[in-house]
Amino acid sequence: MSQHPPDAPSVASLGVLTTANGNPVDNNQTSMTAGEYGPVLLQDFHLIDKIAHFDRERIPERVVHAKGAGAHGYFEVTKDISHLTCAKFLNKVGKRTPVFTRFSTVGGELGSADTARDPRGFSVKFYTEEGNWDMVGNNTPIFFIRDPIKFPDFIHTQKRNPQTHLPDPTMVWDFWSLVPESLHQVTILMSDRGIPDGFRHMHGYSSHSLKLVKEDGSYVYVKWHFRTEQGIKNILPEDAERLAGSDPNYATRDLFGAIERGDFPAWKVYVQVIEPEQALKYRFNPFDVTKVVSQKDFPLQEVGRMVLNRNPENYFAEVEQAAFCPSHMVPGIAPSPDRMLQGRLFSYADTHRHRLGANYHQIPINRPISGVANQQRDGAMAINGNGGSAPNYEPNSFGGPSQTNVVAHTHARNFFARGEIARHSYEVTDDDFAQVNALYNLFTEEQKDRLARVIAGGLSQTPVFIQKRQLKHFYRADKDYGRRVESALKAAGSKI
Repeated sequence: MSQHPPDAPSVASLGVLTTANGNPVDNNQTSMTAGEYGPVLLQDFHLIDKIAHFDRERIPERVVHAKGAGAHGYFEVTKDISHLTCAKFLNKVGKRTPVFTRFSTVGGELGSADTARDPRGFSVKFYTEEGNWDMVGNNTPIFFIRDPIKFPDFIHTQKRNPQTHLPDPTMVWDFWSLVPESLHQVTILMSDRGIPDGFRHMHGYSSHSLKLVKEDGSYVYVKWHFRTEQGIKNILPEDAERLAGSDPNYATRDLFGAIERGDFPAWKVYVQVIEPEQALKYRFNPFDVTKVVSQKDFPLQEVGRMVLNRNPENYFAEVEQAAFCPSHMVPGIAPSPDRMLQGRLFSYADTHRHRLGANYHQIPINRPISGVANQQRDGAMAINGNGGSAPNYEPNSFGGPSQTNVVAHTHARNFFARGEIARHSYEVTDDDFAQVNALYNLFTEEQKDRLARVIAGGLSQTPVFIQKRQLKHFYRADKDYGRRVESALKAAGSKI
């Protein structure tokens, strides 16, 4: 068979086809058999190797954020914030840092539609000179729950019913109705903001508060905001449903196509800065990820600009194997006591150890440009030389990498935890509904009606006792909100 069909465009040759061990392949069209009509032979290593590898091509998909797209680019500092942090990648206006950004839906599977009504993951890997910082966020500034112990339960409700193997609105609304602090995020999700028009036309947020740490170990809390320069655009439900059938990869195609034609998407990057004393006195707990911190109280301060200007060469190598972990920080950035963040510090890295292996950080897309030096050794797919002949223990007398003894840069000083070791429960109060009220009253009359219809579309499919329970939360947030949803439920055939 011709190596290059005569009717195909002229391209540079990639050389001779080989087996995995480098042996040139003489024939890739037919298997080796005992005679023309005989059985296929086990000695045909090329066949066995090819099929065996094919059988193992799929790795476990992410439990959450399975469907996504990504791109390379850069982050450039546009405003000096060196007075807030010792992070070197932020220490000079005009400084650029390479980034890789992955966008995703949250609850859907790898083959699900890009236009699902679902939050969107918004994660950025900064390849800094001091290691990788992963900003692992979403396109909303809040989340459904505020304690990590509820995360597996919540995600189960977004997946499939264990008996029917179908998406189940009863599971979804039963959980939300029993976790009232979810109403803020539910309102965003069911509003016109719930289905972004691709990945380019949405903001990104750290959602959690993080710390910026100075050289002396003092710190401030910040929330990160990535504001799209393309403008916010969303998709109406009927258009999203149509696209789910005609082009389920709509957002992936849009991002790749824009970059391919030189229309590079960009985001302005800001922080809200909160002094530790302000955090203690603020009306809303800044470490409760079901709440926002008002921009009126803590205005956005410009930091930089992110531009995505290069598509992946290989989706699996660069997007599917990209491992984002909130625990991946660099000097000058540290975690806050946000409970959900604290849970994610463990969970994300642990997921990648399961999904990609203990050496996931050695995969090129995850490898820090600053290099890695430690005593971690062995494990499946150790591909970086495995430390060579250097000592695999510390301390040692033979020049092995040693600690910096600079504690303050990463962990901050004068941060104290006091109190009884116990399971300290959150109490549902009017504060859990105040921000829902404020958000609801930003909507136009048309948007409020559409919100109510979208909610009723799913809620009306649940048992009446769940509808009544959830309706109380809408009324508690805003009486008009409750009335509209109740009216929409009845219009949808509910017996409430």
